Formats: sequence, structure tokens, C-alpha cells
Amino acid sequence: MTERAVTLDVIDGVAHVTLSQPARGNPFDQRFCSELCDVAIECDETPEVRAVLIRAQGKYFSVGADLKWLGADRDLLPRRLKAATADLHMAVARFARADAPVVIAVHALATGGSVSLTAMADFALAARSASFYAAFNAIGFVSDSGGTYYFPRRVGSRKAADFVMLNEKWSAEDAQRYGLVSRVVDDEQLDAEALALATQLAQGPTKTFGEMKRLLLSSGDQPLETQLEFEARAISTCARTDDSWNAIQAVLARQLPHFEGR
Repeated sequence: MTERAVTLDVIDGVAHVTLSQPARGNPFDQRFCSELCDVAIECDETPEVRAVLIRAQGKYFSVGADLKWLGADRDLLPRRLKAATADLHMAVARFARADAPVVIAVHALATGGSVSLTAMADFALAARSASFYAAFNAIGFVSDSGGTYYFPRRVGSRKAADFVMLNEKWSAEDAQRYGLVSRVVDDEQLDAEALALATQLAQGPTKTFGEMKRLLLSSGDQPLETQLEFEARAISTCARTDDSWNAIQAVLARQLPHFEGR
């Protein structure tokens, strides 16, 4: 049986999404993009999923685009890219707009599209030895996977231009200082801290998290009055959930709220 490029396991409300081709460096090719899209849809459509944890196996987090795949046929290349990005970009959109918060744990070199995935995640943890390489310009490509959307939002437009146009490579500390990652942890603590964060999120008000994620996505593009209306409608939606009502009652009773994700 051919190994999967991306695996999914749901344990205690956390969807464990793993880039699972370590021998190849977890490259982005058509099969990877297709499987990542399938996994993103499964996470979005599975009520038991209340947080998503993205990790990778092997020496590299991801080497980015599979150059052998890109270099196989010049005439077919534009078509292959349109087909692959249709899946890849839908995966990014599904993760971004789903209720479940996304945590990514980068343990080594992340290149190209995997840096964009890091920027997409709601929470990004990096091992102290991790690094982030733009790589797009090195092969004459622009950023994909939502990079041109998320990089300016995470690190600012000036630093985003430095990264993608000057083909920079950032250390984990650089990435934290510029805003690409949330925190840097010792290598041996990365898995435990990422899982602890995902577990904490999986015990929270999942529907409310989803509304907040979507509000944050729209905040950079909408006029003030429109965003205010989005907030009013979102908070009203939250008020209809069992989690919100039960939490209000718990706080009134001076008890800790317990969230079921509904």
C-alpha cells in the first residue's frame, strides 16, 4: 500500500494531522495537496473535532514544493499547478474558517508552502532549532498556500516583502520576533506543549472559537461599521449555543464553566 502523504487521527477532541512522508521530506505535490484537502474537510465535518494539531514526521517539517514533480513536464506544469492549488488552497480555507482552532508545531526546516501553513494556523509553536525558508523566488514562483494573505497580517507588509522577495531564511527566534510564530520552545518540549495547547483549546467553546476566527479573518478588509455588525451577529450566534448559556449560569453560580463544543 502506498503511504499516505497526510494522516488524520482524532483523539479526545484533537485532530492530529501529520505530514507523513519523512523519507521524501514531506513535499508538496498533487497527492499531498489532495490529501490535505480531504483531511481539512474531514476535520470541518466531524463534530468530535474541537481542535486541530498539525505536525510532521522526519528530518524536515517540509521541503516545500516537489521539484521533480514540478520539473517533469514544462507544458503540463501550469495545469498541474492549477489543479494542485485548487486542493491546497481549499484546505487552507477549510482550516481557516472551521470552528476548531488550528495549532501547528514546527520541529525543523519549513520551506515554501509549509511556512504559509504556519502563518495560517491560529497558534504556531516552533522548536528552538526550527527554521523558516521562503524559497518561492528561488524557483521563480510567488508565494501560495495563502502566504500573500497571511504573511502581511502576521509580520507586517514590510517584513513580508523582505521574507518572500529577498528569499530570506528565519530562525525560530526570528520568526517569533517578527510575529510568524506564537512561541519558541525547547526541541524536546515541542510535542508536549503543542498537544497541551491543542487539548486546552479542545476543551473550550468551539462554536465561539469559530466565530472569533472568522471575525479576525474579516477585520482587515471591512469598514468599521461592517465589522461592528459582524461582531453583533457573531455574538448573537454565540448566545444561541448551549456552551454560552451554560457558562453564563456557571459564572453566576460561581462555578467553573464546562464546555461541550455545542
